[in-house]
Amino acid sequence: MTQSPPLLRALEKIFSTYIKKPEDVEMIRKAYFWAEKYHEGQLRKGGDPYITHPVAVATILAELHAGPVTLSAALLHDTVEDTDLSLEDITKEFSQEVSTLVDGVTKLSKLQFKTNVSQAENQQKMLLAMANDIRVVLIKIADRLHNLRTFEHLRADRRQAMAEETLEIYAPLAHRLGMFRIKAEMEDTSLKQINPEMYYYVSGLVQERKSEREEAINEIIDNISSLLSESGMTNFDIKGRIKNIHSIYKKMVYQRRDFEDIYDLLAIRIIVDKVEQCYHALGLIHANFTPIPKRFKDYIAMPKPNMYQSLHTTVLGTDGTLFEVQIRTHEMDEIAELGVAAHWAYKETKTYSHEKEQFEIAQKMRWYADLLKMTADSDDSSDATTFVETVKTDILSSNVYVFTPRGEVKELPRGSTPIDFAYSIHTDVGHTMVGATINNKIAPIDRELQTGDIVSIKTNKNSKPSEDWLKIVKSNSARNKIRAYLNTINRDKLIEQGQAAIERECNKVPIDYPNDDFVKENFQKQGLNDLTGLYLEVGKGLISPKTVVAKLQGKELDREKLLQRQMKRATQQITTLSDTGIYVEGLTSPQIKLANCCNPVYRDQIVGFVSKGSGIVVHTDDCPNRQGLDPNRMIDVKWADNVTRKYATWLKVLGAARPNILTDIISVINAQGVSIAEINAKTPTQFDFQVNIKVLVDNLQSLVSLMSNIKKVEAVYSVKRG
Repeated sequence: MTQSPPLLRALEKIFSTYIKKPEDVEMIRKAYFWAEKYHEGQLRKGGDPYITHPVAVATILAELHAGPVTLSAALLHDTVEDTDLSLEDITKEFSQEVSTLVDGVTKLSKLQFKTNVSQAENQQKMLLAMANDIRVVLIKIADRLHNLRTFEHLRADRRQAMAEETLEIYAPLAHRLGMFRIKAEMEDTSLKQINPEMYYYVSGLVQERKSEREEAINEIIDNISSLLSESGMTNFDIKGRIKNIHSIYKKMVYQRRDFEDIYDLLAIRIIVDKVEQCYHALGLIHANFTPIPKRFKDYIAMPKPNMYQSLHTTVLGTDGTLFEVQIRTHEMDEIAELGVAAHWAYKETKTYSHEKEQFEIAQKMRWYADLLKMTADSDDSSDATTFVETVKTDILSSNVYVFTPRGEVKELPRGSTPIDFAYSIHTDVGHTMVGATINNKIAPIDRELQTGDIVSIKTNKNSKPSEDWLKIVKSNSARNKIRAYLNTINRDKLIEQGQAAIERECNKVPIDYPNDDFVKENFQKQGLNDLTGLYLEVGKGLISPKTVVAKLQGKELDREKLLQRQMKRATQQITTLSDTGIYVEGLTSPQIKLANCCNPVYRDQIVGFVSKGSGIVVHTDDCPNRQGLDPNRMIDVKWADNVTRKYATWLKVLGAARPNILTDIISVINAQGVSIAEINAKTPTQFDFQVNIKVLVDNLQSLVSLMSNIKKVEAVYSVKRG
């Protein structure tokens, strides 16, 4: 074997500790040389040879003990997108499995995040890809981590967007996959970008106390080490545990705790050979130190959703110092440190089945089983925003763990009620729920569930969901199921009403009732192909029953042609200005309104849409709703000069839930002389803050300036229109 280049040697040094088969090593080496060949001449934004990126991604995964197929795919992950190498070439020279992983990562890499809607759609695709083969997202997480490490070469707005998305999706995913070191680095790097002042403030406090803290931890380690040795225990390891900057920041801001309260809590980790030794060590510690009530947690008997296992306890030292102790086996520690990536370390052989492994992981990780269940009912046509919000709320947020009477664990978002629990069992159980018992006591259906509760649901087959439940449930999954049921009921009523209205008009003439062929001939342009669709549109009031009868009689005027004739006549007249400050050349006194979806303000790039019944509706050029409009009904519109009116638009402000944050935001708005029309504030989680503010501004420049000033408010990390 020829000597490896320096980059490959560094990678080999890591994976050689656990990948031993010559054919596996050769596959990884081959992937490196192919990547080097096809990326030759390409440079990263910072000027480094491009090959440094795939090698860095593979190195991150090797540190997590990922298998040879995953490492090979990581090395090749950008070749199909950025070079002339094809998936067919990879299949031929490597394997279908490597090719499939590269294809999955390539598709995710092509996603462009331009609007909130497209971002949701792309996040949905990533979650669906993970359900198909979790290794695709492992590679993508490693790819994101290296891009974060090198993103100083990107524009400030791209760095900001990348940091925000990392905190929203990638860091929670890394946490759920047990990749704690990666999660911590992602969070700290993102915080440094989004809120550098707070990052350096917390970091400075940590550095000031570092030597004092290390001295205290070393003393505790020496004391516990002596205890374990004297009891006859051998081959154990004890080390200090350090909280990352972002986790300290979250506790300071979200839980309103002082730095000293958080940082003074010392933390150590004890690692032993066997499970029984974990409990033996726990007994010794509780016998020699004072345990703090309600601070003991047994994650060995009841593992966390990401397969994490450990005993946690907090005790009081002889000098009055509080310290937290985690006790686990070497195997548990490997999973805690490396996460799910280690699951494939020795399993990627010729007989490897990703379906079998996905199933095995789903059995061990409850949240992943929930994701598989959720994605089974989703596809690219699904409502992406709803899907992603459901995953964020129901899967990636902090949760509570409750039990069925048979001992099955159900994981629900914090703040969930018995209704959420019922829907987590089965949709029909939720729909027919009439009551609940919690810990063998009758409880109201809006009672907030706590970890450890045993919940039993009472049902009645004649019972149906209530619209009031939408105000009670916490999980998006339950909310979506309730809405779907209510929409179905409402839809059936509208169809009945539409049918009755058409038949009443037909009976007045009289004339035969319409059929499916009539609908296809006369209403196909509106997307209708059968009577049910026509009944629904009439029931909604979108089509008049008189129009249906007129078409049956052959007397219906073509409204679009009529509109075109009116517009043509109008172009011969003098152009006048509407009260929106917008005009259409050639039209006199046009009916113009500003779209409520995007709320254009003076000097926005705009476009008009000739609607049926509402005149010309003006959208911003980048409005997501514009994509679904008929291009034949688009019309050029222009802003007049020197418009003096105010324009209403919504701002969505996201931040950390600290005291007085809303007051500070309002002060900034008032200081700029901008009026507030409406405010809707909420806290999506105990840590987060969100407020939607309707402001009245003069123009786009004023709005941009306002958004920039709001973003400077402490703990605010995102300000967007919409």
